[in-house]
Amino acid sequence: MRIIGGERRKKKLLAVPGMATRPTADRVKETLFNIIQNHIRGAFVLDLFSGTGALGLEALSRGADHCLFVDNQRQALETCRKNIAACGFEERSTVTKWDIARNLGCLSRYPARLDLVFMDPPYRKGLADLALAHLIQAGALAPEGLVVVEHAADESPAAPDGLALTETRHYGSTALSFLSPL
Repeated sequence: MRIIGGERRKKKLLAVPGMATRPTADRVKETLFNIIQNHIRGAFVLDLFSGTGALGLEALSRGADHCLFVDNQRQALETCRKNIAACGFEERSTVTKWDIARNLGCLSRYPARLDLVFMDPPYRKGLADLALAHLIQAGALAPEGLVVVEHAADESPAAPDGLALTETRHYGSTALSFLSPL
């Protein structure tokens, strides 16, 4: 696992020990960042279910201003912090332990609206739908914001009131869905 573009291109990232996290494949990540390249520079990014932090770190490497990494697993957060430090992005990163299934109240601390949101929840547990609803309830998404959800190809996130599903792309057993505010 590595950063594939930007100022930290080819930087290797640590993986979370065990099987609790499922990193985004480099092929899928490269395609994703080619699609969203115009949304990254200067963005305030949220990496939900961050795991290793690979998606948020990729965005920082490509010019995002700041990334908030959120997960509820201690080992994932420790690995994410190590990866942030290895990339030298401590000043542009915030790591928060939060139960995303409960709500996204952690976002109330940040005055900036989210320009770009990555969600890579565990597959087939309904967490993407829950997190999308919480994101709308938090009112933290910028009017021109973009939400990207990675999910199993045989499922699709339900867009809550306030978000529109604009596109879904399939890559083998993985899919990426893109949502925008209404």
